[in-house]
Amino acid sequence: MIDLKLIQKNPDILAKALADRHSDMDVKEFQRLDEVRRKLLCEVEQLKSQRNSASQEVARRKRAGEDAEALLAELGELSERIKDLDLKTSEAKSEVQKWLMRVPNIPDASVPVGRDENDNPCLRTWGTPRTFDFPVKEHGELGQALGGLDFERASRLSGSRFVVLQKWAARLDRALINFFLDQHTLHEDYIEVSPPYIVNSQTMTGTGQLPKFEEDLFKLRETDLYLIPTAEVPLTNLHAGETLDEVDLPRAYCAATPCFRSEAGAAGKDTRGMIRMHQFNKVEMVRFSHPDTSFEQLELMTGHACHLLELLELPYRVITLCTGDMGFGSAKTYDVEVWLPAQKTYREISSCSNCIDFQARRAGIRFKPKGGKSEFVHTLNGSGLPTGRTIAALLENGQQKDGSIVLPQVLAPYLGGQCLIEPA
Repeated sequence: MIDLKLIQKNPDILAKALADRHSDMDVKEFQRLDEVRRKLLCEVEQLKSQRNSASQEVARRKRAGEDAEALLAELGELSERIKDLDLKTSEAKSEVQKWLMRVPNIPDASVPVGRDENDNPCLRTWGTPRTFDFPVKEHGELGQALGGLDFERASRLSGSRFVVLQKWAARLDRALINFFLDQHTLHEDYIEVSPPYIVNSQTMTGTGQLPKFEEDLFKLRETDLYLIPTAEVPLTNLHAGETLDEVDLPRAYCAATPCFRSEAGAAGKDTRGMIRMHQFNKVEMVRFSHPDTSFEQLELMTGHACHLLELLELPYRVITLCTGDMGFGSAKTYDVEVWLPAQKTYREISSCSNCIDFQARRAGIRFKPKGGKSEFVHTLNGSGLPTGRTIAALLENGQQKDGSIVLPQVLAPYLGGQCLIEPA
């Protein structure tokens, strides 16, 4: 959520941010709503002041034995007007709040201005895409031929955008989760968490999924509960309503969870394979940072995602998302894209974002500087990594002419020493 005072004092800052994001929201609408709220608030405060004065006068007259009936009648009418105005003021405040909850974060000054993914600059690449001397197959075809991916049975069980992992694929999925968690907890500074996969609307609101993206969520019927779209939601809200000590920052968490997404806005996209699923496993990274160092933390987190791909020997590139392609709650985002030989292109496998104080304001997460007033922390999140897209990349990059798959040696300890998937 954007700071209300910032919009009131510097509406031009938000107006520019909305224009850069190509948002259809208009700051003038906020100013109109806020003006109504201010006028009602001023009027009700004046009437309450009159009521206090009248009440004091009634008390004085009663002590003096004077008639106070007319004044009591006037006081009753005043109370009714105040009651009505209190209701209107509450409704006006609610309208302002609803508007604020729909406003995207203000992009950092370092974010390039652009309209869509075509305007995202590439920062760096790592690794050289492999040259094949045989026709390259896509991961879905490879996985089905090797008996590990079953889209047909998944479709019968659940519909499209699901997959059954079995045999080596199920083990590889589990191995990747353990590998990612070990890297984050044993070699980096993350605390492993196993959070609930079902959360309430307040938790979803804290990280920005609600109210704007409700159509992308799976909601449990006749409840206030939702399946999580990412572990970012419960991890970030671990400290909702809390005030952390400054010495505890930065604080980092990671979690392996299933993720559930309706993909309402992705009709017709990536219908084949494991790129865009309704359910997938992912290890998520979340960091709570001091405002002075949050962009350094963003670089660190992005490096953690990249390091996983380097250990897996998967070529990748890092791009900076432009203002028009950036997520709702982000002030700056790096996408890490892995090379997929069958598509002859890079595809997103990790997205690392600094949300600055946007989520912290919604969730009420603060820290207490020594000798100062409490401030909002900065929150960051990143994929580290989704197992489905990682498996897709491993299959396509590791495929051999005979149909087998060679996996990187770093996974050997997690696969019983086996790093070759052979045709039956």
